[in-house]
Amino acid sequence: MVTTHNLGFPRIGAQRELKFALESYWKNQSSRDELKAVGARLRERHWKEQAHLDLVPAGDFAFYDQVLDMSFTLGNLPARVRDFHGDALDNYFRVARGRSAGSAEEHAACCGGVAAGEMTKWFDTNYHYIVPEFDAATQFRLDTSRLVEQLGEARALGVNAKPVIIGPVTYLWLGKAKDDSDKLALLPRLLPVYAALLDHFAALGIEWVQIDEPALVTELDTPWRDAFVTAYEALSARRVRLLLATYFGPLQENLDLASKLPVDGLHIDAINARNEAAAAASMLPDTSVLSVGAINGRNIWKTDLNAALDWLEPLHASLGDRLWISPSCSLLHTPVDLASEDKLDAEIKSWLAFALQKLDELSVLARALNEGRAAVADALALNSAAIESRRTSARVHNPAVKAAIANIDAALGQRASAYELRAVKQAAMLDLPAYPTTTIGSFPQTDEIRQARSRFRKGELDAVAYKAAMEREITRAVKEQEALGLDVLVHGEAERNDMVEYFGEQLDGYAFSQFGWVQSYGSRCVKPPILFGDISRPKAMTVEWTRYAQAQTNKPMKGMLTGPVTILNWSFVRDDQPRSVSCLQLALAIREEVLDLEKAGVRVIQIDEAALREGLPLRRSQWNDYLRWAVESFRITANGVQDETQIHTHMCYSEFNDIIASIADMDADVITIETSRSDMELLDAFDDFDYPNQIGPGVYDIHSPNIPSEAHIVDLMKKAAQRIPGERLWVNPDCGLKTRQWDEVIPALRNMVAAAHALRASA
Repeated sequence: MVTTHNLGFPRIGAQRELKFALESYWKNQSSRDELKAVGARLRERHWKEQAHLDLVPAGDFAFYDQVLDMSFTLGNLPARVRDFHGDALDNYFRVARGRSAGSAEEHAACCGGVAAGEMTKWFDTNYHYIVPEFDAATQFRLDTSRLVEQLGEARALGVNAKPVIIGPVTYLWLGKAKDDSDKLALLPRLLPVYAALLDHFAALGIEWVQIDEPALVTELDTPWRDAFVTAYEALSARRVRLLLATYFGPLQENLDLASKLPVDGLHIDAINARNEAAAAASMLPDTSVLSVGAINGRNIWKTDLNAALDWLEPLHASLGDRLWISPSCSLLHTPVDLASEDKLDAEIKSWLAFALQKLDELSVLARALNEGRAAVADALALNSAAIESRRTSARVHNPAVKAAIANIDAALGQRASAYELRAVKQAAMLDLPAYPTTTIGSFPQTDEIRQARSRFRKGELDAVAYKAAMEREITRAVKEQEALGLDVLVHGEAERNDMVEYFGEQLDGYAFSQFGWVQSYGSRCVKPPILFGDISRPKAMTVEWTRYAQAQTNKPMKGMLTGPVTILNWSFVRDDQPRSVSCLQLALAIREEVLDLEKAGVRVIQIDEAALREGLPLRRSQWNDYLRWAVESFRITANGVQDETQIHTHMCYSEFNDIIASIADMDADVITIETSRSDMELLDAFDDFDYPNQIGPGVYDIHSPNIPSEAHIVDLMKKAAQRIPGERLWVNPDCGLKTRQWDEVIPALRNMVAAAHALRASA
């Protein structure tokens, strides 16, 4: 009999219960016990929803991030929080966001202003994790309390739980040394803690442990490959069985290594590495199980079950009971339940599967393998009809869009003049001071804004009243910026629900869910639009709002757009054509918006590409092809404007040093990037690369409620000026301000403007 299991489940709740519980606790509106009770209820519900599986994950639930959870399990806390009082959960949130519950005054009295942990993207997903911190003196100390609590809850419910932990090599690989030490030198200190953890599981009667090592799907040099051998040989005396889980890509040259490690089972992402499943089956010892990820854990399209059975059946015939099946990766990256989507177009809904539906698909596959396809004939027939409906639908294919893609030529991506000539014209047009100040686009999404949007969607507010409400918010944002003395203003994006969803709603080829939320980080959830067909822009999307904002001020007003690569990477993307083709379709659509903004008199246009780095393939050997079409898409979007129009782009929370040449090739006049959490470390790239254009290194960490001081901002900018000439530097926050409160934003921006004045005075 084939074994069914899951690698991880979405933790936010079908109605984002975890988000609201976290934010209530952080605002002192609920107690720690109430927050923990919400977590316990969510875990109970999710385990019950997975009860039809043979093995259910435990330990995949986190109040903020599973990597941060592992840091606390291993006792690897940054020195700046080790001695603080309070519950362990308070320290956890201090690392995650710089502050736990309590007011700013209480925080200052308790903790003196804690720097939040650095945050970056989890492999090539839009999920963010808190980066583990190491130095030469790092020690590890086991804390099993979180896992013991969750395993106890699962056992009380009769759940056959499989603990999920991040493996030792991937944990070190994900982290960052804060000095010049070698992370791998910590492995001998780390392995005894892992051995003790596995012994603890054995004492609890656990049979199987899932140990995630996704670093194996990347290109590893010899020391890291050797580290896997060292680690798992050291853990070979364990009394539990280990399922080594890899995902997000093929193992390729690491397949032989993974197959020979002394573990009891290997999980392969068969969505990305189907051919490796059969190869692994022949390489694994006869005592090992092979788990294959047969359901896509990162996208929302239905699985072609008959096609999946075509390659699963031979594996099952070969392996018998040694075959396990599951989603390709944790379902963290998918929404919870499609059943609640009662407003989604019925035909498009028939093409989709969210987390619960994916587990149903898994059960159909298992029964077909165990009992034959006839046992699930009805389910297979329904599935086949949905697959064929999507394949042949006229709603998916637009000949006019395909013709436009065929007519793209190189001239579309070229500015009329080189940057040096453009910069002179732009300086004359904009007349900005040294160290010009701006923000990244959004301002706080207040309760009033959300209520107006909700009432408008429900039909309780007509279009005229809604427009008036949004214009009031835009006016407020403009006046606040003028009072602060910012140099280039934004309209605040009050009318936008999300930087991707807002545009998707106005483009043909997109569909939208009501409850299709996924976690981005902490309490931040996004609802990716569903890119199901060829993309086109029926009408202007932002011009009216930007024109209104410009009329409220004499200062330059930025037009704010999301770029094609980010829209692509933050959508659930169709899987029936190359991603590059969908990206070019988006580029042509957003290009039309850029040109319409310019015609409306907007002379500064920001095209956010926050997800450019995120979309990189995990293997460097595949980077060039991705960067070629990603940069081409941006240039097609941006480069139809006149020399006098200044193009900005923004990128956040990724390591850019290794693609800096491609970023320069985008030829944006100004780029803004996240640097405050990394203490300007991301600017190390400019030590060796002479970046030619202007840059705004973020100096205000907007993902933390902490307010940066003027002195701190000046210090950060002075560090930046050591690498980039001051005349090419801007002063700005790390990212948009929609998730912050006005009482945080105003003093932070006031300090930012004061810092810019201080820098000008000392220049």
